Amino acid sequence: MSAYRVTVLGGGAWGTALALTAARAGNDVRIWARDPEMVEALKQGKNPRYLPGITLEPALNATTDLAAALAETDCVLVVTPAQVLRQVLAEAKPHLPAGVPLVLCAKGIERETGTLLSEIADEIVPDHPVAALSGPSFASDVSRGLPTAVVIAAREEELAAELAQRFSTESFRCYSTDDLIGVEIGGALKNVFAIAAGAVIGAGLGASAQAATVTRGFAELRRIGADFGARPETLMGLSGFGDLMLTCSSSQSRNFSYGLALGRGESLEGRPLAEGVATAAIAARIAQERGIRAPIITTVSQILDRAITLQEAVTALMTRPLRHEAE
Repeated sequence: MSAYRVTVLGGGAWGTALALTAARAGNDVRIWARDPEMVEALKQGKNPRYLPGITLEPALNATTDLAAALAETDCVLVVTPAQVLRQVLAEAKPHLPAGVPLVLCAKGIERETGTLLSEIADEIVPDHPVAALSGPSFASDVSRGLPTAVVIAAREEELAAELAQRFSTESFRCYSTDDLIGVEIGGALKNVFAIAAGAVIGAGLGASAQAATVTRGFAELRRIGADFGARPETLMGLSGFGDLMLTCSSSQSRNFSYGLALGRGESLEGRPLAEGVATAAIAARIAQERGIRAPIITTVSQILDRAITLQEAVTALMTRPLRHEAE
């Protein structure tokens, strides 16, 4: 298989990790970032802001020039935050070679519109095939070459399988699926439940409460996913159940860490971006509009909006009318 020319948009932790992985898989990789200091650090094999202490091997071909980064590329990994995807794609559109696939690597739902990320791409760059990469993975693990498994989804199974082949290495295993919606829903909603799980631990409510939060959160994820047409097996897979379990159990997760700080009553100002904060409100609105029971998502949204306290939320959740577990 000939070398693939890959462009990574985004120089954060995950963008850097995926650029490294793509290079280790034998691809010709360029990474674009806005910050000149970040670009210079990447060229020197470092990302001290987002991956301190990790030597990037190989050092990355980085640039602040978007047009140069996209010139003659075969594939674009879009690794910018979900809430700025629309802006980034609009900037990239004039420079995209015809028909190159876009792999969306952020996880979220557009806060203002409730639009899935693949739908934003369809709107802004309709002539480009869209895929999504998701699954239980921390950037620091991937950067160090620790064993990781993810899933790549595209509406065309052949494209998903080809991308999985292009990006897999001995330490980064990619599965493929054509359930794009299922992969997106799992990746977006797990961040909300990670905030909830972190808040439970931060408030000292115990491991039993954490387990209940994650398990019942997964029930909500399945209900919402089913309403969007996601397949059950996708939600039970890497991008659903797998990512949920990882994100809801480790302080390496920015969303879990955000929840920890919330539960401890610490200041949330200046904390690293937690996509679940933006996703919670729009997910709660979607659930309400579609008539889907999602009490944990709704409660997280209310807590973040300071409409209720954490203790009030716990009481409300624990004293709701009882139901059959399968409901």
